Amino acid sequence: MSKSTVTLPSGKEMPLVGFGLWKVPKETAAYTVYNAIKSGYRLFDGAYDYQNEKEAGEGIRRAIADGLVTREEIFITTKLWNNYHRRGHVLEMARRQNESWGLGYIDLFLMHFPCALKYIDPAIRQYPAWWMDDAGTVQTDKVPIRETWEAMEEVVDNGIARSIGVSNFQAQSIYDILTYARHPLSSLQIEHHPYLVQSELVKVAQENRIAVTAYSSFGPQSFVELPAQFSAKAKDIQLLFDTECVRVIAKKYNVTPAQVLLRWATQRNVAVIPKSNNQARLAENLDILGFDMTSEEIGSISALDKGLRFNDPGYYLPNHQIRIFA
Repeated sequence: MSKSTVTLPSGKEMPLVGFGLWKVPKETAAYTVYNAIKSGYRLFDGAYDYQNEKEAGEGIRRAIADGLVTREEIFITTKLWNNYHRRGHVLEMARRQNESWGLGYIDLFLMHFPCALKYIDPAIRQYPAWWMDDAGTVQTDKVPIRETWEAMEEVVDNGIARSIGVSNFQAQSIYDILTYARHPLSSLQIEHHPYLVQSELVKVAQENRIAVTAYSSFGPQSFVELPAQFSAKAKDIQLLFDTECVRVIAKKYNVTPAQVLLRWATQRNVAVIPKSNNQARLAENLDILGFDMTSEEIGSISALDKGLRFNDPGYYLPNHQIRIFA
């Protein structure tokens, strides 16, 4: 049986397969999370920007109260949004997010993007994602990554988070953090699927014992349902489920194409955080450690790489020069 967890540099164990809370409506988040726990999920990947932390926490607390799990068996990842990168705001937001979850502590706290935006009072925040006002204004702020990282280390010092890491970072910034990090850089979360393999970035992380988590493991499938400005790149792109090599491998092992895509990541020690509202698919997405593909099969899936990134602010914020992945 394959190992079901990965050890973070902080020494904590993180499940290899979790449940992603991106796009889970807050109205159904508590119910969705509770059902995911019943299906066997123990890792839940959230973020302040998803605006469903409170409800997700309610679902977990209900499961704990019902005796389905203990707090120690649950692993919570959440993220610091871009408006709160200044030293004075990081600890405040970590405390606020920890209170929203209502679980006593955060297992893994990530810097969501390597890009600081102007501060918005979280008590009056009303715009999603990157926008500041009705006109869709995006305003950056001059905050070095080091300032934010060192403030996140204080979050660990205060017992709010057990481990810290980054999301959507590239190699240069990772190498920089490693020169001054007092607490280990435990995790890197990135868009990672066969159309965007990022093999060198994964190597950088794993060579430095940084655990890698993939989001959007199904590639275009995660974006086709979004508004036009976000889904444009996914339009007319063949779904990974339908590619010949994935379908052939799925048939060989008597599994679904989704299971093949998730196993392609976890077999390479990359954690995954798929989501589903369908009970059968919930179980399928979790049941992916029972088969191993050959190195040739892994390679054939990786060969689908197109360098095709769907979650790119430089693309869907065309009026603002924020080119994080340039």
